[in-house]
Amino acid sequence: MGFTQRTAMLITGAVAIAGLAPAATSPPAAASAPSVRGTAQAAKGCITVTATIPVGIGPLGVAADPKTSTVYVANTPVSTVSVISGKTNTVTATIPVGSGPEGVAADPKTNMVYVANAFDNTVSVISGKTNTVTATIPLPVSSLPFEVAADPKTNTVYVTNLNGNTVSVISGKTNTMTASIPVGSSPLGIAADPKTNVVYVANDRDNTVSVISGKTNTVTATIPVGSFPDGAAANPRTNTVYVTNQVDNTVSVISGRTNTVTATIPVGTTPRAVAADPKTSTVYVANTFDSTVSVISGKTNTVTATIPVGSLPRAVAADPKTNTTYVTNGDNTVSVLAPCPK
Repeated sequence: MGFTQRTAMLITGAVAIAGLAPAATSPPAAASAPSVRGTAQAAKGCITVTATIPVGIGPLGVAADPKTSTVYVANTPVSTVSVISGKTNTVTATIPVGSGPEGVAADPKTNMVYVANAFDNTVSVISGKTNTVTATIPLPVSSLPFEVAADPKTNTVYVTNLNGNTVSVISGKTNTMTASIPVGSSPLGIAADPKTNVVYVANDRDNTVSVISGKTNTVTATIPVGSFPDGAAANPRTNTVYVTNQVDNTVSVISGRTNTVTATIPVGTTPRAVAADPKTSTVYVANTFDSTVSVISGKTNTVTATIPVGSLPRAVAADPKTNTTYVTNGDNTVSVLAPCPK
């Protein structure tokens, strides 16, 4: 896929690579999750949508910093990041970044935020203290940086490059790219497990997950998953990884110990993004074409509820400290999922 085509897809809010996933009016036929709508009975009790927050135009990536209770949302068409207070559910700042911001990651240890700018091949580094860009890190030309993961234990940032079929490794200490790791075809989602120092990359075009050692910056395993994997999330408490498969309408569950798929869970239509809450062992999946979030029990690997959110949900982030989850929607909002009011 060329740069121009992908750019158009991002601006119009599409969530699948052109020609690989069906149009919004014709979602793929696949196994569907149990239809349990409304609220979810997660590990700590009922979960529901407690707030809807207006943000910028075309919100895509989202990250939550549990230490500061702050949420960061990348608004792709307008090249900004909305800063949300998790305490008040309001936007407290809007930060200009590079062109076409897509993925976002927060490092709670350093209070720094990293934004992958797809259109100008850079990463913006934001200080969570001042809400300003403190550095802009160049990546390879035409690499199309897509998603970001931060490892707070090693102060390392990982960026998937959709066109380059690589992962850029960035030092959080020096704000420089220290390595480029070849992975599978069209890498999209990425997750870092700080406990094991292992990184997982969803390769959309070859239906695999690349497993990267953070110690050696090399691919140590390649795991076959479902059709057109997109999002990835890791639960460091259980050494488990979750990958959304857009066309299969499933989530692959991977054991970090054996690097094998241990379960495949049917979810909603075109699951794009996934987040794992290690505190409750709950997994949240944004189903783009049916505008829902599937709630999965990490203990049973079953969908416990399907929660309606905004239109065309695109990304999801969990704050384990507050048991709150944030979902970006194509209607320029963020849905807040939290324990039901008592």
